[in-house]
Amino acid sequence: MYFKYGEKETEYLKARDKKLGEAIDKIGHIYRETDDELFLSIVKQIVGQQISAPAFKTVWKRVEDKLGDVCAENLCAISDEDLQSCGLSYRKVNYIKDFAQKVHSGEFDVDSLQNMSDEEVVKILSSLKGIGVWTAEMLLLFCMQRPDIVSFGDLAIVRGMRMLYRHREIDRKKFERYRKRYSPYGSVASLYLWAISAGAIPQLTDPAPKKKKEK
Repeated sequence: MYFKYGEKETEYLKARDKKLGEAIDKIGHIYRETDDELFLSIVKQIVGQQISAPAFKTVWKRVEDKLGDVCAENLCAISDEDLQSCGLSYRKVNYIKDFAQKVHSGEFDVDSLQNMSDEEVVKILSSLKGIGVWTAEMLLLFCMQRPDIVSFGDLAIVRGMRMLYRHREIDRKKFERYRKRYSPYGSVASLYLWAISAGAIPQLTDPAPKKKKEK
């Protein structure tokens, strides 16, 4: 499954922002995978923190092999040691089991998030151990497919803005100006800013001053 968008969103963004519009035309449609299983996505986000994509795949395969069905009930039943043996740190095991126990007991209702505003979802998700604001925003975009997510905490998005608009830095004020310009289709703008940051338009370099190497 990919993030859903079409001409309605891109034409709106092109009308609102000439530079972004040119980038959209050059890059074309972006197919970005999503995952609509919110419980699993939250667990995956914790597992994937501060490790590479290949390492995540290895660890997640071990978790699936160990549990069979990665659900709240099975996560509550497995011992900390067995979960750690999959390649998870003690801290991550603590975060995952705390979340699973809250879901299993009914204290945390994952499905109820679907009916909440973006701000409410971020507030509730970031109250969980191991889930910060950036992670909550990524869950909103790539799991819940919310249409207007642009994260100031995402270094690649900020870098993409610098490259597109030729700013040496993007402070909160500049960021908010662009975010409001993209609304209500900020999530689609985010897809293109990520692509720009990753080098989708080679002539767009990062104008940020290079950090001096320490002697």
